[in-house]
Amino acid sequence: MSMWQEIKYSYRRGTMLVRLLYINGGVFLAVKIAEMIDVFLARPLLAAAAIGYLAIPAELPSLATRFWTPVTYMFLHQGFIHLIFNLLWLYWFGRIFLQYLDQRKLVALYIMGGLSGALFFVAIYNIFPAFADLVPHSLALGASASVMAIVVGISAWVPNHELHLLLAGRIRIKYIALFIFLITSIIDFSDNTGGKIAHIGGAAIGLLYVRWLRTGFDAGSWINSIIDTLVNLFRPGKRLRVKHKSTRPPSDDYEYNRMKAEQQAEIDRILEKISKGGYESLTSEEKRKLFTESQKNS
Repeated sequence: MSMWQEIKYSYRRGTMLVRLLYINGGVFLAVKIAEMIDVFLARPLLAAAAIGYLAIPAELPSLATRFWTPVTYMFLHQGFIHLIFNLLWLYWFGRIFLQYLDQRKLVALYIMGGLSGALFFVAIYNIFPAFADLVPHSLALGASASVMAIVVGISAWVPNHELHLLLAGRIRIKYIALFIFLITSIIDFSDNTGGKIAHIGGAAIGLLYVRWLRTGFDAGSWINSIIDTLVNLFRPGKRLRVKHKSTRPPSDDYEYNRMKAEQQAEIDRILEKISKGGYESLTSEEKRKLFTESQKNS
């Protein structure tokens, strides 16, 4: 299996957390390739065009003509350090998130955090006179608001969950989230002000999302419905291929054991999802797999 095939396989088989990491990394790589091409052409056009096309502008007329940017900006990074820190926070807190809540809520909160950060950024820059001179030239990009929503959200959901930190020992997650929020969103507010405003928007929606969730209201369900619709729209043959997949028997014992292990891992994943989010958190395909497996064992 080639490296590219391994990447595609891990993306398809990975959780939504893994896919979010891949998407952010892939967009960053595409921007860097564009910058490399610009160097060879001695014309800084491609990378600047990509960033201008995907980053969210503070200026309202520009935002009206680039209405997609409140979504695309949350997957866009220009600096390597910016990317690495966002992906590390997303990975660490995303894994904890999936211990208690399901993947659909993770994706929904990631997107809601980004949208809330975009709203805060645009609104504050256009409301307060202090930013009037900056509005025509200001752009926001990065997953920081989305990541902050997940960090704050899971910390509000299980505030007493403990993490073991090198040299510091065991610390409750709520204190770690508070520290992250302070150093990335409040301290030295004059530096990267637009980004810090977006962080605050992400944190706010993280708190609200958990508060709503405790009352039984999943505020992100509409995002999952849109994603499901888009998947079915752009991949209409997916269900057909699943139903008519090949029934070729395994060629040897090694392949048989591999297939059995994959099937068991998938069932274990579905059962774990039920324990965290209930039976209704399953997709129709996951329900079908669980029913098929139960028929085999009955």
